[in-house]
Order: sequence, then C-alpha cells, then structure tokens
Amino acid sequence: MWSKPVYSKMVQEVGYDEETKELYVTWIRGKRSIYGPGVPEQLALDLTNAPSVGNMINSEVKPYYSHRYG
Repeated sequence: MWSKPVYSKMVQEVGYDEETKELYVTWIRGKRSIYGPGVPEQLALDLTNAPSVGNMINSEVKPYYSHRYG
C-alpha cells in the first residue's frame, strides 16, 4: 500500500492498496473514502498529479467504482 499527499482544496491524501485494488481518499475535513475494488493503480497515480483532484474523482472514480467510508 502507498499514499501520497496531494495539492487540493478538498483532498489531503490519495492512497492505493495493490492487493485489493482499492483507492483511498483522505478528505481535508478528515473523512476517508474507499473506492473499489478494481481501481487501476495508474488511475490512483494519475490522481496524485491531477490539476484538480476533486474533479478527477468526480469524473473518473465516483461513476465507476463502489464507495464506502473507512
């Protein structure tokens, strides 16, 4: 598993679990969202460099992967 801080107004950190293929998003206000399973690692890596992490989550993650808080 890895995690990286990101520069975003809404997201503090993005993480990824290679075994479960789950994406972890830690929001600025402290909640953590878990998306997956089945998220490609490249998508998680792309999020760490996205010009707008929040927009990419809304367009590339939320419509396609299940969500839970963790």
